[in-house]
Amino acid sequence: MPDNHARCRLFPSGVVLVGFVLWAWLAVPGASSPSAVGLATLDAVIEDAIARDEIPGAVLLVWHGNRVVHRKAYGARALVPAREPMTVDTLFDLASLTKVVATAPAILKLVEQGRLRLNDPVVRYLPEFTGGGKDQVTVRMLLVHHSGLRPIPALPESWSGAAAVLEAIYRDELMAPPGARFIYSDTGYIVLGELIRRVSGLPLDEFFAREIAQPLGMSQTRFLPPPEWRPRIAPTEEIDLPAGAQPGSGRGRLLRGEVHDPRARGMGGVAGHAGLFGTADDLARFCRTILAAWDDAPRDNHAQPRLLAPATIRKMAAPQSPPWSRAVRGLGWDIDSVYSAPRGELFPASSFGHTGFTGTSIWIDPTSRTFVILLTNSVHPRLRPAISSLRSRVATVVAAAVGAGPPAGSAVERSVGAERRYSLEGTTSRLGQTRTGLDVLVEQKFAPLAGKRIGLITNHTGVAHDGRTTIALLAAAPQVQLVALFSPEHGLTGRAEGRVASGTDPETGLPVYSLYGETRRPTSEMLRGLDALVFDLQDAGVRFYTYLTTMAYALEEAARHGLEFYVLDRPNPLGGERIEGPLLDPDRLSFTGYFPLPVVHGMTVGELARMFNAENRIGARLQVIPMQDWRRSDTFELTGLRWIAPSPNLRSLDAALLYPGLEILQAGGVSVGRGTDTPFEVFGAPWIRATELAAYLNRRFVPGLRFVPTAFTPNEGLYRGTRCEGVAVVITDRQSVHAMLAGLEIAAALRTLYPDQFHLDAILTLLGSTATLERLRRGDAPTRIVDEMADDLAAFRERRRPYLLYP
Repeated sequence: MPDNHARCRLFPSGVVLVGFVLWAWLAVPGASSPSAVGLATLDAVIEDAIARDEIPGAVLLVWHGNRVVHRKAYGARALVPAREPMTVDTLFDLASLTKVVATAPAILKLVEQGRLRLNDPVVRYLPEFTGGGKDQVTVRMLLVHHSGLRPIPALPESWSGAAAVLEAIYRDELMAPPGARFIYSDTGYIVLGELIRRVSGLPLDEFFAREIAQPLGMSQTRFLPPPEWRPRIAPTEEIDLPAGAQPGSGRGRLLRGEVHDPRARGMGGVAGHAGLFGTADDLARFCRTILAAWDDAPRDNHAQPRLLAPATIRKMAAPQSPPWSRAVRGLGWDIDSVYSAPRGELFPASSFGHTGFTGTSIWIDPTSRTFVILLTNSVHPRLRPAISSLRSRVATVVAAAVGAGPPAGSAVERSVGAERRYSLEGTTSRLGQTRTGLDVLVEQKFAPLAGKRIGLITNHTGVAHDGRTTIALLAAAPQVQLVALFSPEHGLTGRAEGRVASGTDPETGLPVYSLYGETRRPTSEMLRGLDALVFDLQDAGVRFYTYLTTMAYALEEAARHGLEFYVLDRPNPLGGERIEGPLLDPDRLSFTGYFPLPVVHGMTVGELARMFNAENRIGARLQVIPMQDWRRSDTFELTGLRWIAPSPNLRSLDAALLYPGLEILQAGGVSVGRGTDTPFEVFGAPWIRATELAAYLNRRFVPGLRFVPTAFTPNEGLYRGTRCEGVAVVITDRQSVHAMLAGLEIAAALRTLYPDQFHLDAILTLLGSTATLERLRRGDAPTRIVDEMADDLAAFRERRRPYLLYP
């Protein structure tokens, strides 16, 4: 297991040390390669840890560019029964490095051979792995520690052999629903080790030797090291001490060549989570093949054997954990979690690595072509506190010396960003002063519209930062003639429900043409005499919000009538990084689904206009007036703008966050709070039993949410005037909320508890995906359904990339 400590900030002494390294490196004239002074300082870091008895000794190997820049042994390999000096060829019990050096690559080998699929349920290959929800656990969930399995197997007091461990796992219940939570799990990797044996026909140790170690020339890395290796193996803990004997006394049995982890040891020394022994030099061979996946052409002077296809290795090192998880994991590799101490303070978010309980770690940074291998036996001759601080200090010194950290917009960082489910850094603390497209147009003194007769598509959300409306500003703008107004669903005031009639604006006397009444497109008569249409509406960031289709239809009519089309851009209230599926089926296009977008698309209206115009070959003369000081990571509360409810029931930012998932439920016969004080923050129906449903949903560990039983009587909408039992949705962590997962979890719960009252098929209208509905119908776990949308959403990210306007 990795250290049970979160990544630490540097201790005060470390701050002084790193400051000196940075000063020394920058002071070297023309320094463009690793600073000799900086890397030499590593000696002081390691020797200080030895002096403090954090470790008995260590081997440290640093690679940068195309060569080893630091390789050294420190301290003692053994302290009892006799002191032995550490040597660079010492073999270490690699502990959980087994997961990323042996088990995960072996699984990916089988995937490349077409014998496994990451999204397959494990039960397909291990029929015994069932019961208690385990049939919904996928291979991917095991790799990223989101299976719901407990950290270590629950074993009886007396057990022996691998079969007993596997039987206990098969018999056990999950701690959490599959995919719901990050639980670092040796148990999951034990299952992966057995999966490799079943599918390949070879035990893990033999598969590793044949498919990984031998091709890479890792002759000093294996399970079950032979007796002749024993003198070079760094021992770990003393066990089986006599009564009253103190750890480190030399009176117990020293583990030397036997795996330290008791489960792996009891399984015969071969397990998916631990058991591998190896040297720093062999691990360097392994890491070099990993780095080679980022090379356009090999940079080493010697040809490198291949571990996996470059695309597979890059996928392993990219975020693969569910989008709601606060722990960002690759397929085996750690990227950003409480176990990321070896990243230190300076290696970028595109780097990755892993730790081992015995004191081992690897960290790899493709951007700077650097890796750090730190091998210690910190559990010799007794258990010590975790060495998270030491790992962090070493990584920080190395990163400073080699100048690690990507330049803005570098290729590697962009590639990781494209795969990133949400921002690795979580909610940013920045508070912007976003200026909308309208604010920018005012600053430009309306120059783009000078001399034009304008039709304005807007409503009450068209407001500048000083409170003046778009209507008033354009009506008073010099050299601009505002001729007509157009209103979307809910009308010019944003309060109407149902069809909206055309009329006259009382302030300006201009005609107001409804685009949610007799027609949903501007007609030729409405457009007569105009030179351009201007669109200024606050969107909700959701595919089925009708303002998008209103814009798209108007864009089409502008092209048909030869008019210019201007979009005054506004923030996506859900931010520009949050993307949630499913994608709309191409044959289900409608007024609530103009384009095959995911439900939550992460784009602004200006970016969507660019996409629609190009992808649908509309050919409009489109110009977007972009915002200033808005970033993709900015949700609405970070913009400094005032929230104006874009429609009657999106009254709060909490409602806007929950809206994509809860709105799909209404068609199935559920009130989503319309006609209450908190629409989209409660839901219910006369046939729901509130306590039962809330308890069911809370057992599902829906990320970022808790469910509280309640009752309400809506004064409009579904069940008007009828008392409904239901649930209040409480947001406990905004960054973790995944609205579509929540919506699918609620739909699955309603189908399970109230199959005769909840009409599951009816939610297809807004859900928009027949495949997703079918998976709900057959009982697949919502976490699994959502997690397996990842490839479709990654493809959408690439499709939208040319149309994005903001970093």
